[in-house]
Amino acid sequence: MDQLSPAPPPSSTDLPPATSVAVVTPPVVRRRWFLVPALWGTLAIVALWGVPALIQTQGQFWAIGIGRHVIGRSFGAMEGHGASSLGAYLLLLPFYFVTVFASFFPWSIKLPRLCHQLWHRRDWTDNYLLCGVAIIFLIFTLVKTKLPHYTLPAFPLLALLLARMLVAQDSVQFLRRCAIAAAAIYLAIGFVGPPSVAPLFPAPVLLRQSHDYLRPEMEFGALDFTEPSLVWYFRSRVAGWMTILNRGNVAPFMEKTGPRFVVMPTHLVEKVFPAPPNSWRKFSTLGFNVAKGKHVDLTLVLKPD
Repeated sequence: MDQLSPAPPPSSTDLPPATSVAVVTPPVVRRRWFLVPALWGTLAIVALWGVPALIQTQGQFWAIGIGRHVIGRSFGAMEGHGASSLGAYLLLLPFYFVTVFASFFPWSIKLPRLCHQLWHRRDWTDNYLLCGVAIIFLIFTLVKTKLPHYTLPAFPLLALLLARMLVAQDSVQFLRRCAIAAAAIYLAIGFVGPPSVAPLFPAPVLLRQSHDYLRPEMEFGALDFTEPSLVWYFRSRVAGWMTILNRGNVAPFMEKTGPRFVVMPTHLVEKVFPAPPNSWRKFSTLGFNVAKGKHVDLTLVLKPD
C-alpha cells in the first residue's frame, strides 16, 4: 500500500527556479552609436582620401569629381545615360527596380520572396537594413544620369537581408551552393572576359601605338570620346589631366606650347588639322564604345614638343 500511495507534493524548496521572461533590450548600436558621432566618423574616413585627392589634383577633384560627376550627373543626363525630357525621366524612374534582377543575380531570384516576407514580418535589424537600401535606391532613382552599377552600395545590405531570411528558413545549403557557383562564374568571367574584349576597346590600342612617343609632361584632350578608359590607360604614362574639348577649341588646344595630344574621331582630323606640321604623329584604330553601344573610329594626334 505504501508503494501505491501518491507521493506528497513537492515543497517550494524542491521546485526548479521559475523561468524568467527574457527582456529584449535595445541593441548596443542604439545605445552607443549616435547619429552625430557617426556623421563625424564618416567625414573623417572620407577626409583620409578626400583631402589628399584635393591636394594632389590641385582642387580638380572637387571641380570635376564632385562638381561634374556628382552634381552634374544628378541634374542632367550625361553621355547619353539617362533622359533629357521630363516624360522620359518619369518613364525611367523604375529603372533600378528592374535592373537589380540582372545586377544582383543570382541572388535576385529570391528578391520577390524576400519582399513578401519583409512586408508581413520584420524586426529592427530588417528595418535598419531596409532604410539603407531605400535611401540608396531613392537617391539614384531621382538622379537623372542612370547606370545599373550606381546602386551597388545597396547590395551588401540586400545580401544581409537575404542571408537572414535564408538562415531563418533553414536554406543554408542553397545559400552555400549559390555562393560557390557565383564565385566560380565571376572568377571565370574576370579571368577570361577582360583579355577577350580588350581588343575591342580603342584606348589600350592607341596607348600601345603611341607608347614610345608619350612623355610624362604631356597634356591631352578628347573630342567626342570622353570615356574614362582614356584616363585609366593614358594616365599610366602621362601626368597631365584630360581636357574635354569641342570642335572650336581643338586646334587652339594643340597650338599651345608644350607636348600634347588629342583623341578625336578620325573623320574630323583633316577638317580640324588640314596641314599639320611634319613632326606631328597620328595613330588610328577602330573600336567599340561599350557605354554608348556603338563602333568608333578614333585617331590620336600627337605634338611631340
